[in-house]
Amino acid sequence: MIWLIGLGGALGAAARYLISDFIKNRYTALFPLGTWIVNLTGSFLLGLLAGLYLENGISDGLWLFWGAGFCGAFTTFSTFGHETVSLLQSGEVKTAGGYVAASIVTGIGAAAFGLWI
Repeated sequence: MIWLIGLGGALGAAARYLISDFIKNRYTALFPLGTWIVNLTGSFLLGLLAGLYLENGISDGLWLFWGAGFCGAFTTFSTFGHETVSLLQSGEVKTAGGYVAASIVTGIGAAAFGLWI
Protein backbone atom coordinates (compact mmCIF):
# COMPACT_ATOMS: atom_id res chain seq x y z
CA MET A 1 0.00 0.00 0.00
CA ILE A 2 2.88 2.40 0.65
CA TRP A 3 3.71 2.23 -3.06
CA LEU A 4 0.25 3.51 -3.93
CA ILE A 5 0.82 6.55 -1.72
CA GLY A 6 4.28 7.11 -3.20
CA LEU A 7 3.08 6.86 -6.80
CA GLY A 8 0.12 9.14 -6.12
CA GLY A 9 2.44 11.55 -4.35
CA ALA A 10 4.84 11.65 -7.27
CA LEU A 11 1.99 12.55 -9.63
CA GLY A 12 0.58 15.09 -7.19
CA ALA A 13 3.91 16.86 -6.71
CA ALA A 14 4.52 17.01 -10.46
CA ALA A 15 0.99 18.29 -11.11
CA ARG A 16 1.40 20.97 -8.42
CA TYR A 17 4.63 22.19 -9.92
CA LEU A 18 3.32 22.26 -13.48
CA ILE A 19 0.04 23.99 -12.62
CA SER A 20 1.61 26.55 -10.27
CA ASP A 21 4.36 27.32 -12.77
CA PHE A 22 1.86 27.65 -15.63
CA ILE A 23 -0.27 30.11 -13.66
CA LYS A 24 2.70 32.08 -12.29
CA ASN A 25 4.15 32.56 -15.78
CA ARG A 26 0.90 33.67 -17.39
CA TYR A 27 -1.01 35.68 -14.81
CA THR A 28 -0.08 38.45 -12.45
CA ALA A 29 -1.89 38.74 -9.16
CA LEU A 30 -1.52 40.46 -5.82
CA PHE A 31 -0.76 37.16 -4.12
CA PRO A 32 0.62 33.76 -5.24
CA LEU A 33 -2.32 32.73 -7.42
CA GLY A 34 -0.81 29.41 -8.54
CA THR A 35 -0.40 28.04 -5.02
CA TRP A 36 -3.82 29.35 -4.03
CA ILE A 37 -5.55 27.62 -6.98
CA VAL A 38 -3.67 24.37 -6.38
CA ASN A 39 -4.53 24.35 -2.68
CA LEU A 40 -8.16 25.26 -3.39
CA THR A 41 -8.64 22.51 -5.97
CA GLY A 42 -6.71 20.02 -3.85
CA SER A 43 -8.90 20.79 -0.83
CA PHE A 44 -12.03 20.27 -2.92
CA LEU A 45 -10.71 17.02 -4.38
CA LEU A 46 -9.68 15.68 -0.98
CA GLY A 47 -13.11 16.55 0.45
CA LEU A 48 -14.79 14.78 -2.46
CA LEU A 49 -12.56 11.72 -2.09
CA ALA A 50 -13.08 11.63 1.68
CA GLY A 51 -16.83 11.67 1.17
CA LEU A 52 -16.61 8.82 -1.31
CA TYR A 53 -14.30 6.84 0.94
CA LEU A 54 -16.47 7.32 4.02
CA GLU A 55 -19.51 6.10 2.06
CA ASN A 56 -17.57 3.11 0.69
CA GLY A 57 -17.68 4.62 -2.79
CA ILE A 58 -13.98 4.02 -3.41
CA SER A 59 -11.59 1.30 -2.31
CA ASP A 60 -8.78 1.60 0.21
CA GLY A 61 -6.30 1.53 -2.66
CA LEU A 62 -7.94 4.42 -4.50
CA TRP A 63 -8.17 6.41 -1.27
CA LEU A 64 -4.46 5.86 -0.55
CA PHE A 65 -3.39 6.69 -4.11
CA TRP A 66 -5.59 9.75 -4.71
CA GLY A 67 -6.27 10.99 -1.17
CA ALA A 68 -3.12 10.37 0.84
CA GLY A 69 -0.74 10.28 -2.13
CA PHE A 70 -1.89 12.64 -4.86
CA CYS A 71 -3.71 15.23 -2.74
CA GLY A 72 -1.12 15.04 0.02
CA ALA A 73 1.64 16.02 -2.39
CA PHE A 74 -0.51 18.24 -4.63
CA THR A 75 -1.49 20.67 -1.90
CA THR A 76 1.31 22.49 -0.19
CA PHE A 77 1.26 24.18 3.17
CA SER A 78 5.01 24.76 3.17
CA THR A 79 4.92 26.81 -0.05
CA PHE A 80 1.92 28.73 1.25
CA GLY A 81 3.88 29.54 4.41
CA HIS A 82 7.00 30.54 2.50
CA GLU A 83 5.06 32.79 0.13
CA THR A 84 3.25 34.44 3.05
CA VAL A 85 6.55 35.17 4.82
CA SER A 86 8.00 36.53 1.56
CA LEU A 87 5.06 38.91 1.21
CA LEU A 88 5.54 40.07 4.80
CA GLN A 89 9.27 40.57 4.29
CA SER A 90 8.62 42.73 1.25
CA GLY A 91 6.22 44.92 3.25
CA GLU A 92 3.05 43.56 1.66
CA VAL A 93 1.27 43.09 4.99
CA LYS A 94 -2.28 43.59 3.68
CA THR A 95 -1.65 41.31 0.73
CA ALA A 96 -0.20 38.64 3.03
CA GLY A 97 -3.22 38.92 5.34
CA GLY A 98 -5.60 38.66 2.40
CA TYR A 99 -3.71 35.67 1.04
CA VAL A 100 -3.89 33.88 4.40
CA ALA A 101 -7.59 34.68 4.87
CA ALA A 102 -8.50 33.72 1.30
CA SER A 103 -6.52 30.49 1.54
CA ILE A 104 -8.05 29.39 4.83
CA VAL A 105 -11.65 30.38 4.10
CA THR A 106 -11.79 29.07 0.54
CA GLY A 107 -9.72 25.96 1.34
CA ILE A 108 -12.04 24.91 4.16
CA GLY A 109 -15.06 25.85 2.09
CA ALA A 110 -13.84 23.83 -0.89
CA ALA A 111 -13.11 20.80 1.29
CA ALA A 112 -16.55 21.06 2.92
CA PHE A 113 -18.23 21.43 -0.49
CA GLY A 114 -16.36 18.40 -1.85
CA LEU A 115 -17.35 16.36 1.20
CA TRP A 116 -20.96 17.52 0.88
CA ILE A 117 -21.18 16.47 -2.79
